[in-house]
Amino acid sequence: MIENEKVEEMMLELEDRSEKTINALENDYSAIRAGRANPHVLDRVEVEAYGGMSKLIELGNVSALDARCLQINLWDKSLLKAVEKAILNSNLGLTPTNDGNVIRIVFPVMTEERRRELVKQIKKMGEDAKVAIRNHRRDAMDVLKKMKTAKELSEDEVSSCEADVEKTVSSYMSKLEGIIAAKEKDLMSI
Repeated sequence: MIENEKVEEMMLELEDRSEKTINALENDYSAIRAGRANPHVLDRVEVEAYGGMSKLIELGNVSALDARCLQINLWDKSLLKAVEKAILNSNLGLTPTNDGNVIRIVFPVMTEERRRELVKQIKKMGEDAKVAIRNHRRDAMDVLKKMKTAKELSEDEVSSCEADVEKTVSSYMSKLEGIIAAKEKDLMSI
């Protein structure tokens, strides 16, 4: 690595932006249900409560009873109807049942066709994340070209920095591939 403040800043930004891309993909993947009851499926559900919108996870405990059933224990039982309505309106394809005390959500067994659709969806999301990381690489390379043009770096230094950028991007791409493969395996396992 070249001892240059601009180069170090560019590399830190490349790593930071790539890390954020991976975190965003993992966050998106956590909302995709794989036939098993996963409390994170409800992380984005917002409920109209106390005169405003609140995240469901702030209003009670969400736990997996077994592989196909989630249970929601609310701290304020008067919100049961509002939570039920929010889950139905969330476009997650889940139907909650309310027994007056807790809300249960039973996950239907996914068909092979639905699993394949979800795999296509996660692959597209993964490809979008790869494109974002490639864009981060392009931005880093542009910084290096400008520094070369401005004679802030020599040809050899630019070549060395470009190799560092490629190495960094390759490691993030490998990480992405692993995340995509793991989610695909998760979806396709019964």
